[in-house]
Amino acid sequence: MPGEPNPSTGPRASGVSGRETKPVSPTQVSQVSDGEQSREQARQEFTRRAAGFRKWKTQEEMQGRAGTQILLRYARVKPGMQVLDLASGAGDPALALAEMVGPDGHITATDLVPEMLVVAEEFARERGLTNLSFQQADAEALPFPDHSFDAVTCRLGVMFFPNVQRALGEIRRVLNPGGCAAFLAWGPLEQDLQARIPREVLKKYVQALPPAAGAPDARSFATAGTLSIALRQAGFKNVQEESPTVPWPWPGPPEQYWERERDAGATRRLVERLVPEQRERVEAEVIESIRQFYDGQQVNFTAVIVVASGVG
Repeated sequence: MPGEPNPSTGPRASGVSGRETKPVSPTQVSQVSDGEQSREQARQEFTRRAAGFRKWKTQEEMQGRAGTQILLRYARVKPGMQVLDLASGAGDPALALAEMVGPDGHITATDLVPEMLVVAEEFARERGLTNLSFQQADAEALPFPDHSFDAVTCRLGVMFFPNVQRALGEIRRVLNPGGCAAFLAWGPLEQDLQARIPREVLKKYVQALPPAAGAPDARSFATAGTLSIALRQAGFKNVQEESPTVPWPWPGPPEQYWERERDAGATRRLVERLVPEQRERVEAEVIESIRQFYDGQQVNFTAVIVVASGVG
């Protein structure tokens, strides 16, 4: 591809920064250990959910379309650009980005979980998109040279970076001067119907395991302004943020949404801890709880999302 970033060249190709190393304190060792544990937990969790993402990819893309459109607007992507998409998952927004940049541009889709990228690559082939490449990558140690990309996007992934400042520093490093990075994160749980309702039912039957101290959380940036603060701390300029309420409709009946939740939802691990009799009761209660939002065609969920961007 013309202008395609070459991950085999540049000062970070081997993962060595070239900067002078300094002694590591016990606190830093602990932070690294905690980060590795969080990273491995995330890798295992999304590996288990990869098959479910493949099964429901079309519906999930339709469900999150409003959020993706806002993210792409914030990213300021234009035809011909070289764009890095982090935490690409099953291909959203990487596939939409590939259509935006056109044949003269290129999208590098990355994820910590290679099984997720397999799903994204399958859908790219189905759509006849050839201006993408797929590479497993850790956002905290990106395998690309400095100033490789015109823009960076990350949809529903920044919350899970164990060391957000390290990841944001890497993003700034690979951005071209004046390039834009845009992020989408979940807002408050209580304003996210599709996530809140199943949890409210499940908590009556099974207790959620407490997260490890300092572990990343899906709602890490739910409080307005926290993502902007992180971007400014990392050195980004012209930071913008908004927290809109957007439609997040499931394009099918309540029963199908619950099937998706069992296959690939964030509550999947809680469902697995239920005994068979409990599963039947939970299923009935969840379906009944969300039926009030069903119009005969789709379940009309809404959610608050956080979208922020900054210039490197």
